[in-house]
Amino acid sequence: MDQPIHRFHDLFAQLGLPNDAAAIAHFIERHAPLADDLALADAPFWSPAQAAFLREEILGDADWAELIDQLGAALRARR
Repeated sequence: MDQPIHRFHDLFAQLGLPNDAAAIAHFIERHAPLADDLALADAPFWSPAQAAFLREEILGDADWAELIDQLGAALRARR
């Protein structure tokens, strides 16, 4: 199996967000839990550009899609 092109922290950088481990944990803690019936790209905390990126990458099954799915799962996890 091929190694992924991007890593989870790279997704945060791509979204223009701080991407160190503490910042990622804080982001997830702050925005979780995300409702199961809400598409990740439709969450109210994204800018229009961030939402468009997330939507386009998922629809296109692009390189970022797996990491976007992981982010969605992390935000939906019950704490």
